[in-house]
Amino acid sequence: MTRVTTPYTVGTTAAEVLAGVDLTGKRFLITGGGSGLGAATARALRDAGAEVAATTRADLDLADLGSVERFTDTWDGPLQGIVANAGIMALPALTRAANGWELQLATNFLGHFALITRLRRHLTEGARIVVVSSGAQAPIDFADPHFERRAYDPWAAYGQSKTAGVLLAVALAERWQAAGITANALAPGRIHTALQRHLDDTTMRSMGAMAEDGTLLHPDNFKTLEQGAATEVLLAASPLLAGVTGRFFDEDNQERAVVDGDSADRLWDLATQAVSGALGAPSLPDRSSPVRQ
Repeated sequence: MTRVTTPYTVGTTAAEVLAGVDLTGKRFLITGGGSGLGAATARALRDAGAEVAATTRADLDLADLGSVERFTDTWDGPLQGIVANAGIMALPALTRAANGWELQLATNFLGHFALITRLRRHLTEGARIVVVSSGAQAPIDFADPHFERRAYDPWAAYGQSKTAGVLLAVALAERWQAAGITANALAPGRIHTALQRHLDDTTMRSMGAMAEDGTLLHPDNFKTLEQGAATEVLLAASPLLAGVTGRFFDEDNQERAVVDGDSADRLWDLATQAVSGALGAPSLPDRSSPVRQ
C-alpha cells in the first residue's frame, strides 16, 4: 500500500486546505460541532460553500443509543460526509453508559458506529467518513474492554476508545469501498478545547499547557483551532484525498499508520452485537449501493 502524502504541514490551517475548493451543494454532518475543533471544521466547510449540520450533546447524546436512534430516524436528505468529531477524554472515575459500556468507549466509538451505520442509506456515492482519533492510542483489551475485572485507568480507557475510532474507519473502508464511500481517521494534535475539562491542573502543567497561576499556555507543540481543524477538512473535502480510504493521518496532515484489519473486524462484530441488541439491525446491509444524486 503506497503511503499517502500531502503538501500540508503541522501549521496549515483549515482555510488553507480548502483554498479554491467549492463545496456548494454538498452536505456534511459534524458531531460535537458546537464548539472547539468541531465548530472550526464546520466553519471552514461552510466558508467553502457546504451545508453543515453541526450537532451538540443537546441534539445527540452519543452515549445513549436511543438518542442516536431518534436522531437518525428523523434525518432527511442525502449526505456527502460525516465527521465523527465529538468525544470525551480521561474521565477521572469509571463511568458507564446505560448499556454497561465504559463511557469513553461508548461515546467516542459505539455512538459513532451506530450513527454512521444507521445513516448509511443517506450517504451518496463519493461520500466521506472522517473519524477523529488521537495520537494517544492504547491497545483494546478485548477480554475486558469495560474494566469489569482490571483496574480502571483514565488514559487506558481514552486510548482504547481512540484506537477503536481508527479501527472503525478501517472496517468501514473495507465494507463500503465498493459503494464509493471512503473512511479515514486522524489525530488533530494538541489544542486547547473543552476536551481537557476532566484534566487536573497537575496534568495540564505537565503538558506545559498551564502556568502555576492557572493561566492557559500555548506551547509550541499546541495548535490553534484552525490548525487543528485542517486535518479534519483535509479528509472530509480535499480533492487530494479523493478515493483514499482506510488510512490514519497524524497532526501534520500525512499518513502515519497501518492498522490491523483483524482487530477492526473483531471490533465491528462487537459493536454490531451491541447496537443490534439495543436498536435492531441497520436499515440497509453494509455493502449496499449508495444514494445517487
